[in-house]
Amino acid sequence: MSQAKIYYEADAPKTALEGKTIAVLGYGSQGHAHSQNLRESGLKVIVSELEGTDNYKLAKSHGFTPLSAGEAVKEADLIIITIPDEIQAKVYEGEVAPNLSAGKTLGFCHGFNIHFKYIVPPKDINVVMIAPKGPGHLVRSEFEKGGGVPCLVAVEQDATGNAKDIALAWANGIGGARAGIIETTYKEETETDLFGEQVVLCGGLTALIKAGFETLVEAGYQPEIAYFECMHEVKLIVDLMYQGGINYMRYSVSNTAEYGDLTRGPRIINAQTKAEMKKILGEICSGEFAREWVNEVKTGKKNFNALYEKDHDHTVEQVGRKLRRMMAWIDEKEV
Repeated sequence: MSQAKIYYEADAPKTALEGKTIAVLGYGSQGHAHSQNLRESGLKVIVSELEGTDNYKLAKSHGFTPLSAGEAVKEADLIIITIPDEIQAKVYEGEVAPNLSAGKTLGFCHGFNIHFKYIVPPKDINVVMIAPKGPGHLVRSEFEKGGGVPCLVAVEQDATGNAKDIALAWANGIGGARAGIIETTYKEETETDLFGEQVVLCGGLTALIKAGFETLVEAGYQPEIAYFECMHEVKLIVDLMYQGGINYMRYSVSNTAEYGDLTRGPRIINAQTKAEMKKILGEICSGEFAREWVNEVKTGKKNFNALYEKDHDHTVEQVGRKLRRMMAWIDEKEV
């Protein structure tokens, strides 16, 4: 197993961005964190956001004067794109591309549009990526504490000969070099990120929770009890794994739970499940998933919306809304 190359503060001086202008397009989850962290690292930052939106107002409250995307791109040396994947290509074609000039650097936090070629920058532009391995609020809060969130760094196109230096300086400016910056490629980051979301973190986990909950309820057990066993207690287990991996979780639970884990888990996630995982990975790597998602957006997201609505009032959600009100320590969120 090859070992990843990791960069720290000494490897990532901010000098590559000193005297330069950084434009952050989008002031959402990642955008607000990158903008403030870079500014507080002594770098010049401008922000682009749609006038009248909540994020526009938030940027103003944080001391920025938001510009249009086109204006920001004209002024900037490094353009960091943090807007959602599904609208990046449209914004790029309409406002970014017409205002690019040779030697500028385009930065992304996820490789989707570059890797699948929905955005194809000119050859005289640097294309880099810094992908924090955590949500924007964590990137911000850890920076404020004097720490940082680990980041991935990738260089897709090096037009100036110092693209990696620019990317590492960006990562250092948001606090990532304090924790470590792991070298990757656009291909590896994009394909593994999509796979993790679909198979484990979002798709796999939500499907597993619903299937377990439904199995207990259909067998006649109370939905409230099923909720605690199949949804609520997931956090307890994940927190243990987050702290010390699978071994620490097994060390922390009862022997009965651990034996059930070791003997029954492989019956649920089995060879057939892994075969389907490999099929999904194939769809990601071939670009099939990307084409499907882009087409879904172009045609009004009808299937997306129907699937979302179907799950929105699933019994596990209805029961959860009621039970979460009983637990004052939960920062309850309802959508």
